[in-house]
Amino acid sequence: MSARIDAATQLSLLDWVPPSPTVAFERDLVRGNTFERRLSRAISVCLETCGRSREQVADAMSRRLDRHISVNILNAYSSPERETHVISVPRYEALLAATQDQRLLEFIAEPHGLAVVDRRLLPMIQLAEVQIRKREISRMEAGLRREARWGMAR
Repeated sequence: MSARIDAATQLSLLDWVPPSPTVAFERDLVRGNTFERRLSRAISVCLETCGRSREQVADAMSRRLDRHISVNILNAYSSPERETHVISVPRYEALLAATQDQRLLEFIAEPHGLAVVDRRLLPMIQLAEVQIRKREISRMEAGLRREARWGMAR
């Protein structure tokens, strides 16, 4: 008995796109002239897309910080017009914990030339670094061998 392969359900290797190792906000969603405006837009997008109500996020942040965080303060953090309400690092961490939105970490890391990646990818990244170093050493070795041969021929 042979299995019939339906062309509509068959997966194609050519259609596969590797997943991105980082997750970031779309640039047009977090536009702004200042860091503070971009930050408030990032918080706003995070709150809109996290799948939890602002009340739930505020409650989770309050429990994590062991102090009350109101929905009003979340609204202030997410409003670019409220320039005097910039979120603190402990509250930003609590927001990250409440929403589990990795984009908040990438938002901070990316302007510094860094990326936030899942820890399970670290061995593969280290392996790639070792392979790059091995190629560099092999090129150095080949160059030294050529020099040694030329030196012996003179």
